Amino acid sequence: MMLKDQTIFITGASRGIGRQVAMLLAEAGADVVINGRNIEALEKLREEIEQQSGRTVLVLPYSVDEVAQVRDAFQQIKRTFGKLDALVNNAGVLQDRVLGMIDEQTVHQTLQTNLASVIYHTQYASRMMSVRKQGSIVNISSIIGTNGNEGQVLYAASKAGIIGVTKSASKELAPQNIRVNAVAPGFIDTDMARSLPEEKFNERLSSIKMKRIGAPKDVANVILFLCSDLSNYVTGQVIGVDGGMLI
Repeated sequence: MMLKDQTIFITGASRGIGRQVAMLLAEAGADVVINGRNIEALEKLREEIEQQSGRTVLVLPYSVDEVAQVRDAFQQIKRTFGKLDALVNNAGVLQDRVLGMIDEQTVHQTLQTNLASVIYHTQYASRMMSVRKQGSIVNISSIIGTNGNEGQVLYAASKAGIIGVTKSASKELAPQNIRVNAVAPGFIDTDMARSLPEEKFNERLSSIKMKRIGAPKDVANVILFLCSDLSNYVTGQVIGVDGGMLI
């Protein structure tokens, strides 16, 4: 197994990409820590993982933008597993706003959830990983963060910020053998994508050169690679998973 007996923490794991990542990494042999705010969904995921892979699952329901709760989460991981091999910063929110309609509360919520939480979790994870001089941190950005998009100035800013965090943290942590990379998904088949009006959904689908919407597992497979030893000389990279999407 690629991740035999590793301990991996996935934020935003209650649905979509995060859920698929948790299931795939457990199938690859990892014990997983899953975070989200929907306790019922997390418990259902825990049961599925335990039944299908037999791996240990630690459920940590909390808001990723609350620093005290982040600290408590890592203390619980240390008590339960004694180590952390990888972190997947996946939690995020998307609220479309055109310029002139972006209010202060939306700015605060988006930047705290999408960007500040990545910094908080990366700090605590790197402290745990530095003890053993090894680890992998994978941050989920977006094609919107690399290319921008109309009506998504705020979301794009938060996801572009994640790329800046990734590049800088990779330089800081490389001497400790801790790798930091980012994944930038395109149009992926999640609840968020399916909530779009039919016209907008078809418009985005038509912009993809591979002529299909991406599956959560397409993203999860890249994250599996970045968490495994197959990528042990890869750091500071941003890998697009978009099927050749043009924005």
